[in-house]
Amino acid sequence: MRILHVLSANFFAGSVAYAVALAEAHRQQGHQVWLASDAATLPTAATVVQLPISQRKYKQRWRNIQALRRLIQENEIDVVHAHSRAASWVSYFAVRGRPVPLVSTVHGRQHLHASTSLFDVYGDKVIAICGNLAAHLREEVKMELGKIAVVPNGVGFDGVLSLDNAQSDATQNSELKTQNSPSGRMAFIGRFNGPKGERAAALFEHVFPPLLREFPALRVALIGGELDHLPATGKTALAALQVEFGARVEIVGFTSDVPGWLLKTDLVIGAGRVAIEALGAGRAVLALGEACYAGRVTEETYTTAAASNFGDILARQGAEAVDWQLVLGEARAFWQAPTRVSAALQQRVRADYDLPAIAARVLAVYESARMKKAVPDFIPVLMYHKIPDAPLASKHQIFVTRADFAKHLAYFNAHGFTPITFRDYQEFASGRRSLAGFPRRPVILTFDDGYTDNYTNLLPLMQQYGYRGVLYLLGDFDIRYNQWDLATDLTEPRADIMDRAQKQAFVAAGWEIGAHTMSHAKLPELPAATALAEMRDSKAALEEALNTEIISFAYPYGALNEEVKALTQQAGFTYAVATDTGGLHLEDDRMQIFRINMFPHETPGSLFKKTATWYRKYYCWKRKK
Repeated sequence: MRILHVLSANFFAGSVAYAVALAEAHRQQGHQVWLASDAATLPTAATVVQLPISQRKYKQRWRNIQALRRLIQENEIDVVHAHSRAASWVSYFAVRGRPVPLVSTVHGRQHLHASTSLFDVYGDKVIAICGNLAAHLREEVKMELGKIAVVPNGVGFDGVLSLDNAQSDATQNSELKTQNSPSGRMAFIGRFNGPKGERAAALFEHVFPPLLREFPALRVALIGGELDHLPATGKTALAALQVEFGARVEIVGFTSDVPGWLLKTDLVIGAGRVAIEALGAGRAVLALGEACYAGRVTEETYTTAAASNFGDILARQGAEAVDWQLVLGEARAFWQAPTRVSAALQQRVRADYDLPAIAARVLAVYESARMKKAVPDFIPVLMYHKIPDAPLASKHQIFVTRADFAKHLAYFNAHGFTPITFRDYQEFASGRRSLAGFPRRPVILTFDDGYTDNYTNLLPLMQQYGYRGVLYLLGDFDIRYNQWDLATDLTEPRADIMDRAQKQAFVAAGWEIGAHTMSHAKLPELPAATALAEMRDSKAALEEALNTEIISFAYPYGALNEEVKALTQQAGFTYAVATDTGGLHLEDDRMQIFRINMFPHETPGSLFKKTATWYRKYYCWKRKK
């Protein structure tokens, strides 16, 4: 892809650091990247174009818009990514009237005034860096749900070293107690101006003095810029600390070597990227940000702390009052029994915020924005199962006879539909195929479970028209009939599953193979680790057995929840199809794509309705889901 980032900060703020890191990650993956920024130079090998994006006078905004339009046109940009509201504002007008999508990353809460909701300059997709920010955009800014993607800022953990990677929890904690109790270092890392400066001032007054008195060998490091902008109370408290404790109060100020200081620190107080890097380095963290105190980050508190970006963002307007005695108590408890974060938590943080993985997720947002802009209409995804010779005595009614299915295909052909697969769709989304070739009336035909009649009846019928579909198979090739149906209802007719050679015939015919778990499991009823294994193992087994890439997944029974969706993405799938639930557009939620049940007695009228671009909205209105 050809990607343009637009930045408005005229200093190297956190949002700029993230944008530069993201640009570098995409450039190293083979994409072409440009950055339009107030700064003339940035630490990246991507092309930097200096523009005063942060200047908001209307004449300058107009000049910025024109410059961006030329940049987009001359370099055939595929997607524009803005990193602030000011950047979004000029980018919105720069792409207006062009087939180029705009993606905006929102790094913090937006000002709530009429124009924020009424004048949406954020573009086609919005990336919220944490769960609370997504809730704020949805509930307070009134942004549509399908527009928001939650993707945290990534961290290049290669630069965040840990001396404890090869050590067990017991070993490192034993060493910490031996070496650092009652000695050691705690550090406040962050800005010292604005709301965070007020937090620092309160630490200087209420938390650090009693700790330094109680633990005589303890040192406190103050790391970050803008110390001169501390509130007056903070300056007074800091001066008192220096008088009483001297060199034990280490004023580091701004440093480019935060990773090095993390390795010399046992307990970190901070928020956002600071907390993430500290946890990734195996250091204990008290998550204190400008919005709230999220407490000591443990395996139990991690999810809630991460939703607030470790104290920086609340879902609702305002900031929570901090109980400084609670902060003192948790810090004191740490120094009384020093322990580092568990290996499991450290690994989870590194997985959740890994920069290459985050870059891939952002790229998926780009693709999503690109496709929703180019193909704004609902694409029907139809769900079939069995294609028998004659009707089945089944209460589930998940079959369409061979003769009736032939009528379906004749209808699609007569009305100009072009069946595509998710693999085809991804080719267009990624830019590997030109959008000029995207079919005028696409339809995705999917078939679950892999019944033998799919080989004997379905495949020959589809080949008559040169059609291909998506076949969702179990990863366990030893399952040879619908045992999941018979386990709950012995009256249900047995239906045989294809053997390996028959399944391979679909691959040879150009079909896409998707995964359907190992055993047709109802995923929300399983422990998370078991559900993840069902999905991940089925993908691996099918790829190995059939020598084909698996990019899509079908939820058995259509059963899913938010945790299962997250696990599906973690398992490596790009698309996942549900049953009668999902967004109004395929790109509203790639992990819950609306799929339409096809039944034995479909008519030309029902086929017209179920393949209409308005059907999803109609279904939503009728069924309220």
